[in-house]
Amino acid sequence: MTDASDAPARPVLDAWFDLQCPDCHTALGDLTALRERYGPRLEIRVRHFPLAKHRHAYAAAQAAEEAFAQGRGEEYVEALLPRGAELGRRGEPVLLEVAAQLGLDVDEVETCLIDGRHLLAVDADQAEAKALGVTGTPSYVIAGERLDGGRSQEGLRERIAQRVDRLLG
Repeated sequence: MTDASDAPARPVLDAWFDLQCPDCHTALGDLTALRERYGPRLEIRVRHFPLAKHRHAYAAAQAAEEAFAQGRGEEYVEALLPRGAELGRRGEPVLLEVAAQLGLDVDEVETCLIDGRHLLAVDADQAEAKALGVTGTPSYVIAGERLDGGRSQEGLRERIAQRVDRLLG
């Protein structure tokens, strides 16, 4: 009988995103492809790195955290990223519209933006990203190695896959 602690830990890919970032919207396809390729053998975590140049990104990160609390965080991120330009123009109403489309408790999403219940989670993600040397989005960290997609996403999925394949043996 094998102990669960004997099982190899699955690799974790931290994807540092700004939910108003057009490059992060493009990178969403890479995450989808990686999920399809590796399934449960790879844990992908969307982490928050709202950029100052995107004035609604911080609120978007908080709304996404509330969506995660309601069990629909990944769907929220996937539904919000294509609307980044609209978020830039219209702000908070877009966050609430996406929540409504997904059947989330919109009142709770709106309240979280007022009471700041998810500020610490967003701030913790941002602080960790800065400590790791993240300066732009999308950026990825796997097995302690940072891969920056903020300058160019060309070949990035393949570089991530090579590292995952190496980790999975």
